[in-house]
Amino acid sequence: MTKPDFHAYAQQYSDELFNNCLPFWENHAVDAENGGLYSSLDRAGSVFSGDKSVWLLARCAWIYARLCNVYGFREEWKRMSDNCFDFLTAHCIDREHGGRMYFWVTADGQPLRRRRYYFSETFFTMACAEYARAFGSREKLALARSYYDLVLRLYRDPASDPFHISPKFVDGVRPTRAYAPSMILLNVSHIMEECDPENLEKYRAEAAALTSDIFRWFVKPDLHALLEVTGANGEFLRSATGCRTMNPGHTIEGCWFLLRQAADTGDSELAGKTAQLFDWAYEIGWDKEYGGIRAFVDVLGYPPEALEHDMKLWWPVCETLISSLRLYETTGDPRYWEIFRTTDEYATAHFRDPEFGEWYGYLNREGSPTLPACKGNLFKGVFHVPRMLMEVEQCLRRLEKS
Repeated sequence: MTKPDFHAYAQQYSDELFNNCLPFWENHAVDAENGGLYSSLDRAGSVFSGDKSVWLLARCAWIYARLCNVYGFREEWKRMSDNCFDFLTAHCIDREHGGRMYFWVTADGQPLRRRRYYFSETFFTMACAEYARAFGSREKLALARSYYDLVLRLYRDPASDPFHISPKFVDGVRPTRAYAPSMILLNVSHIMEECDPENLEKYRAEAAALTSDIFRWFVKPDLHALLEVTGANGEFLRSATGCRTMNPGHTIEGCWFLLRQAADTGDSELAGKTAQLFDWAYEIGWDKEYGGIRAFVDVLGYPPEALEHDMKLWWPVCETLISSLRLYETTGDPRYWEIFRTTDEYATAHFRDPEFGEWYGYLNREGSPTLPACKGNLFKGVFHVPRMLMEVEQCLRRLEKS
């Protein structure tokens, strides 16, 4: 294979980050009246709902602190992070329930919804840690440590949840376990390692335990799959449609976290297992007719439970770009470069919007934006696209120098 032009690709991703992605949010999403950011934006950036997503505010606070840590301090980036933090701490923490966070609030911060899962708190932990590293805030570091302990407690002892929300399903009939918390907490642990070296050994121990959990409960070699939901002890519940579900994007996202773990620990066996997970997910997830990553797949080939199963969402493509490039960097196997290149071409042709900026969030199977076109909502905000652009650009710079 002819050596790719890593410099040209890196410049492409840098331009996309600074000239196409970030300006869209900075120009359209800032709530000058109430603070915080709107996330429900149409193609041109018009706000179509004032309600605010707490986990997206936390993700945005992380992104702008991360930008300072990667590219150097900029006052405007700190202001964006501060804006999110000020709103989060003023309106989004339920102090009557152990500091747990709301999921969804009004434009002026009145709580609308709590959720059982604790993803608002995981992203708030990341944001506090990254902010502490970028700006030297001991207060934010203390918050990060406190929330890290909280989310780990909720992960290991769900009954300790101060929200005490009724179980999603009738208790005791079909106890299950979900992959997403293990995966996200592995990423959070890595960020805590970077931002809080005083407690490095603690975070390394937790990362090792979370990695073990992923392989013990969710990886099914006989199915060539990492399952999104299993029985409480990792059983494959064949007769339950939701427990046959594979989310290829989640598996692929977890791969670059596992590659980070393999690199940190010098574990070549883990790197090899991670490459296998990626291969399985890409093989079953990539739409060979139209391109793009399917949202959900039934591992036995039956109709998936999710109605949006054959849609193409923005974030699985982002994760495929990161993981395929990281695998190429790790293994040198040109097959992963080809996957990266093919995915890059698909994303450029279908998700990127050069006219108004940012990426579309949702495409139909054939690759056209759902209409009216959406750039943001309570699930898509300032996170997956800019995180991917940063990660890919930095990896390409390393490859350029190698």
